Amino acid sequence: MTSIGNRLIACGLSLWVGIGTSAIASTTITVHTDKSGPVIHKEIYGQFAEHLGTCIYGGLWVGEGSRIPNVKGYRTDVFNALKELRVPVLRWPGGCFADEYHWMDGIGPREKRPKMQNNNWGGTIEDNSFGTHEFLNLCEMLGCEPYISGNVGSGTVEELAKWVEYMTSDGDTPMANLRRKNGRDKAWKVKFLGVGNESWGCGGNMRPEYYADLFRRYSVYCRNYDGNRLYKIASGASDYDFNWTKVLMNNVGNRMDGISLHYYTVSGWSGSKGSATDFSKDDYYWTIGKCLEIEDVIKKHSAIMDKKDPKKQVGLLVDEWGTWWDEEPGTVKGHLYQQNTMRDAFVAALTLNVFHRHTDRVRMANIAQVVNVLQSMILTDTIGSGHMVLTPTYHVFNMYKEFMGATSLPLDIVCDSLQARGDSHARNGRKIPAVSASAARGADGALVVSLANVSLDEPKDIELALDGLKPENIDGTILTCKAIDDYNDFEHPENVRPRQFKDVRIKGDRLLLTLPAKSIVVLNAK
Repeated sequence: MTSIGNRLIACGLSLWVGIGTSAIASTTITVHTDKSGPVIHKEIYGQFAEHLGTCIYGGLWVGEGSRIPNVKGYRTDVFNALKELRVPVLRWPGGCFADEYHWMDGIGPREKRPKMQNNNWGGTIEDNSFGTHEFLNLCEMLGCEPYISGNVGSGTVEELAKWVEYMTSDGDTPMANLRRKNGRDKAWKVKFLGVGNESWGCGGNMRPEYYADLFRRYSVYCRNYDGNRLYKIASGASDYDFNWTKVLMNNVGNRMDGISLHYYTVSGWSGSKGSATDFSKDDYYWTIGKCLEIEDVIKKHSAIMDKKDPKKQVGLLVDEWGTWWDEEPGTVKGHLYQQNTMRDAFVAALTLNVFHRHTDRVRMANIAQVVNVLQSMILTDTIGSGHMVLTPTYHVFNMYKEFMGATSLPLDIVCDSLQARGDSHARNGRKIPAVSASAARGADGALVVSLANVSLDEPKDIELALDGLKPENIDGTILTCKAIDDYNDFEHPENVRPRQFKDVRIKGDRLLLTLPAKSIVVLNAK
């Protein structure tokens, strides 16, 4: 736990066993408004768009000639929804797809671009109509930083070096002139460059020692052109592979600007992962426990990094995270299309709260993925009426967006706890704080506080002490539902949606409120 992080103090333990419920207990939260921590990097609210299923084609991109309303080929409804989120950074083209993607197939006249088979995700044939220009132009239109994942697994040093030149050189160079021939005169600004993805697995099945040497080689030839400064990101560990981080810190160290980490809230990688919408109370509490375990994983990777990098110059980037359930029945195998319930919204809220506590090391995070894949922001109907629906996870990101760039504030929580118990040993032993919270001060001086009551059955009385700060006005938003498995679909797009929250009383430098069961609340106080 960082010195600025929340200090969670469990006062009593309520066990979740079968259909038992916890006793109603009050929660005391003290926000130390006279202190401040690191800035919460806006990139923690990053998104991820992979050539996978209908994330790109039918999700972000339909082409200028589509019957679905679009802006220069980008779906109008999706574009506007992402603009509302103020997306700070977008990662592309993968994922596993990145290490089979050859960028020159995706430039030039679209009708002349060669097709390719997406071997990682369902064997889909792709026409490469969405390539470098389409992606970087989208980022410009959204006002977000592009994050390019380079091909190390099946590519070459020359290929990646030329891609960097094509995107970022304004000189009289071969690749810059090729870009001009393809219709873009001025170079793009590209800050984030991933040197490979999951190099321990789908990105090449490498040993960390071998990948470390590859990174050192590739990074030399990924040059800074004409004022563009690359932030070079090494392909980091999955979950609990602490040795991978240790080897890279020892063998690469400050030659990398950042190292990635992937952590999914998933029950396992073989067999069924469970339904996104059909789950028990015990499944829900297990999910909450699993998602919160990311904090321990971040701590352990950070501790390894601290030994070689005590000044925290190398960032930890959680550039894939979120829930991973079974694909929806009737959808294409390998396209990873899943529904998104209030359970997923809790995973988003609680995970973002964890990132806020570790923003001294965690510089970016990219939830997987932005449209139609895994824990997405948006679902689209690509073959029917062309409808779009916002997921409960989208609403959490929209409610939380005032945390982007805000200064974190330390806080103490005294609350009760839950403990999930299931049929297998793997589901035992995780204690779950009943309330999760985070606090920060915006550039305008406003206080923003997030509160989540994970209990399915019991409301929580909250006393929020502000260490002398006496706000005059409180604006609140709440996301809750009738049942934890509620979700939005094309027939019921507002089944789960935010509403105004007014149940707050100001008493000097304290706020008094009651959090309903299974609710997420964000307060803005001035």
